[in-house]
Amino acid sequence: MSFDVPDDRNYLASHEWVTTDEPTRIGISDFAQDELGDVVFVELPDEGDEISHDEAFGVVESIKAVSDLYAPISGEVVAVNEDLHDQPELVNEDPYGDGWLLEVEPSDESEFEELMDAEEYEAQIA
Repeated sequence: MSFDVPDDRNYLASHEWVTTDEPTRIGISDFAQDELGDVVFVELPDEGDEISHDEAFGVVESIKAVSDLYAPISGEVVAVNEDLHDQPELVNEDPYGDGWLLEVEPSDESEFEELMDAEEYEAQIA
């Protein structure tokens, strides 16, 4: 099976992505949403909260499992996708678009260099 892996973002081994342009958005990959199955609930931090690189910032619950979400970068949460409260299935339907999780103001730009690019991430999930 082939999964969509946009090349305009970077990835964590735990399947979260972050955009490299403004706004800096975080979400989960197409591969991750497929592995989870139907997402039924997403727990996210509040605007103004700080998240830290490679540490849990929330939870995604599906019909198969409950999984922690890990931050690809550190920074302040400047927006949360409020649509996910009523429509968590957006994570499945459009993981790189309407299913985004957070917008963050990065606190350490060098953390982007520690992440995988699309080609490296594709090799991981192949």
